[in-house]
Amino acid sequence: MQSDCIRDASKACFNTCCVNPLLGLPEPHSSSTKSANPAVDPRHDFVSAILSSIQPNTDFTNHESIPSLQELLSSLRNALPQYMDTVLADHIRAQDYYHLSLWNHVCLDYIGHGLFSYSQIQSWSPTTYAAASSSSSSAAAAAVSSLSAADAPFFEVSYNSVNLNSYLLYGSQESEFQAAIRKRIMQYMNLFEEDYSLVFTANQSSAFKLLADSYPFQPNQTLLTIYDYENEAVETMIESAKRRGARAQSAIFSWPNLRINSRKLRKLVVNKSRLKNRGLFAFPLQSRMTGSRYSYQWMNLARDNGWHVLLDASALGAKEMETLGLSLFQPDFLICSFFKIFGHNPSGFCCLFIKKSSIPDLSQSSTSMGIISIIPSKGPFQKLAIDETQQINEETPPEFQETKPVIIKQKEPSKSEIEELDEKPEPSQITNKKHISTNSSGIECRALDHADKLGLILISSRVRYLINWLVNALLSLRHPHSGNGLLLVRIYGPRIKLDRGPALAFNVYDWKGERVDPILVQKLADRNNISLTCGFLKNICFPENFQEEKDKLLENRKRVQELNPEEKRKGKQDWGGCGFSFSGNVEQFRRRV
Repeated sequence: MQSDCIRDASKACFNTCCVNPLLGLPEPHSSSTKSANPAVDPRHDFVSAILSSIQPNTDFTNHESIPSLQELLSSLRNALPQYMDTVLADHIRAQDYYHLSLWNHVCLDYIGHGLFSYSQIQSWSPTTYAAASSSSSSAAAAAVSSLSAADAPFFEVSYNSVNLNSYLLYGSQESEFQAAIRKRIMQYMNLFEEDYSLVFTANQSSAFKLLADSYPFQPNQTLLTIYDYENEAVETMIESAKRRGARAQSAIFSWPNLRINSRKLRKLVVNKSRLKNRGLFAFPLQSRMTGSRYSYQWMNLARDNGWHVLLDASALGAKEMETLGLSLFQPDFLICSFFKIFGHNPSGFCCLFIKKSSIPDLSQSSTSMGIISIIPSKGPFQKLAIDETQQINEETPPEFQETKPVIIKQKEPSKSEIEELDEKPEPSQITNKKHISTNSSGIECRALDHADKLGLILISSRVRYLINWLVNALLSLRHPHSGNGLLLVRIYGPRIKLDRGPALAFNVYDWKGERVDPILVQKLADRNNISLTCGFLKNICFPENFQEEKDKLLENRKRVQELNPEEKRKGKQDWGGCGFSFSGNVEQFRRRV
């Protein structure tokens, strides 16, 4: 008999994950604070506004019936006048990410945080760079004269053959270039260098594996993960823990809203019989697949019950780190990814942050793969930032000048009972951080600067409007002549919600109600310059009244397992995430619909 809780990788589905922008800031979520009058409930008002933003009570059965871009924008502005307060993001898109419009490209497959903007490639073309540097270093201009601006790599990586424990204890020689990158990222992530060590890794899988191989798993310990989708990096960590005799357990997610089963998770986290050395608690604040949001109080509960806490920040938006109060929670480990240019160059690196007080807990590992160094490329990124008050020595490139980051600690939030969608600090509680330029180091991470310029409130508001607008648009699509208005798209997880995360999991269905192969739809989207990815839901618990959905899920899973290894690999491709940055707009989403 099959269990109601499907713990294996399950239904393949698309994912539209808006990860570079911030998650929406939810209002306090408590049954005791909900208003009895929905007319004054901000959540109810928000849902009503979203529903009215696209011809209410109208189904669209063909592409000709979909309103024009101008009509959609007008309806959105009327329903949500606050959307116009986010036009600064449109200006940044037009000025620094204009390639998206030139190429008519809708990018929904980026995970992590962008470092640079597309305009930097053009700004530092060989001609421009040579002119800017001629007064200080003719040799530097000649070195880049043959480079193509479109191929500017900005930086390169080199691999270090050293295990994590030795790297943390004894360090390694770090270039001034890497030191400047590290300081900028620490500032961006709102972390203190005296609290955390930063290790650059080749990718997310490398970061998880390095930590897993160095964590002192023992037979009486547990690796507890909180993921509703199949993640190759997390699976690598699970395999490492099992090899050393540790137990691997996971939270369970209830169908169809895919919320955490809080009762079962609390039982796993809290165990009165054993309060020390419980194991490792791997926790994302939101699902990168479905957009389900989780309370960050789970981290506090785990820490209070003897767990080491790993925060997977891959799905968080740029300024989201400022809302977490990490000065209070301070996870033992934190993982986050960075890429070069949104919509142009997805290559980059992953960052593994390790709390310095937790370093002694790690053990020696034979693993010596994955740790990298960031080295300057011989290209236009090596900007010559000339300080008018200081004479530039040709023998000392100014890109190696240092800058001091400013990190703002957050006010301590009060503890509250854990709820599935817990409150976050109100906007008034968020400490504003003055934008700090890093040009004095010669390293301009313009995409990070853009996030600082836009700020927490603007980005979170824009993303909240756009992701919910997209959900509403997709749910308005119907098959023609289907009698009962058969849905073209089915969404898994939260739908229109004020406090949902900027991620969306869905499948496309034909007029017979049969699911269209996600790989096929992905290829069709790619032909139309729309980038999507797909993945598998996991750890889903089905109530008895959803037996039909469960049977279909098991059938799809069985079909994938019967494929030969090569086809199985294709069918189970690890989703890279589908994301749009703060430069996302209604135009690109209309194309998506």
